[in-house]
Amino acid sequence: MRPENESIVTEFILRGFTTDKDLQVLLFIIFILIYGLALMGNVSILVIICMDSCLHTPMYFFLGCLAVLDFGFSTTSTPKMLIDMLSERKVISFFDCITQLFFYVGFGGTEFFLLAVMAYDRYVAICNPLHYSLTMTMSLAIYLVAVAFFGGFLNSLIDAVCFLQLSFCGPNIIDHFMCDYPVLLNLSCTDFTMTELVRIVCALFVMLSSLILVLISYFYILVAVLKIRTSAGRRKAFSTCVSHFICVSLFYGAILFIEVQRNSSTSHEKDKVVAVFSTVLIPVLNPMIYSLRNQDMKEALRKVLSRAIVFQ
Repeated sequence: MRPENESIVTEFILRGFTTDKDLQVLLFIIFILIYGLALMGNVSILVIICMDSCLHTPMYFFLGCLAVLDFGFSTTSTPKMLIDMLSERKVISFFDCITQLFFYVGFGGTEFFLLAVMAYDRYVAICNPLHYSLTMTMSLAIYLVAVAFFGGFLNSLIDAVCFLQLSFCGPNIIDHFMCDYPVLLNLSCTDFTMTELVRIVCALFVMLSSLILVLISYFYILVAVLKIRTSAGRRKAFSTCVSHFICVSLFYGAILFIEVQRNSSTSHEKDKVVAVFSTVLIPVLNPMIYSLRNQDMKEALRKVLSRAIVFQ
């Protein structure tokens, strides 16, 4: 007899979006363009922040870290999805599946915590503007980002360890374009009750703890803004938070929608659509939101472009 935790299945088959070859080619063209825009947008933000000394502040340090996370979050699944669209046999090994799941959950969890850190940064900037430079130092910013990464990947490590306790005896078909935890649990031939409980507890802790921090920060920001007597002052204060608030709404909205739909019998197709939104579209939208609404980023972009033209 095999040990209980030994997996017979060594690879999984990913169904992807469709079996229609013409549609697969069309989707490949669409997604590779979107992925290219995501890479270009996030790398551009990193280059602009690094090249412009005026942006060497905690606020833009956090934005640079968000660009890194968006790049990583998208890259965990999109390249594999693009390759599978042009492949006859869409398979992923057991090890690659765990690796993909580890980085997907890790980058996602870190982004939750980073968005909470960015909300706290905006709270300090608006509620205590005179003490902002003394409170939010670069050393503190680096520490907060390190804590965000530690929390996100600790959650991911716990998920990976739990996943390794399961055995898979077949079938090995995943009705998704990537390794998705709930689908994998349903393919397991061992009792996954405790594993699922641990996953849910960890996921709820990450999402709710970060969401509570975001809501508390924005509550105090709203109170502070309403105390500003001039409409111009209120608009200026709100404008510093709008980009972050939109990014928070998109990211939390997509992930929470996925979790709510888990119990639906028709959730697989919805999961795919929302997973594409969170892993492919959001990494494109975040750079656009911050670049188009931020005057400092626009000015820095002009400087970088002007330097490039001069060098040419």
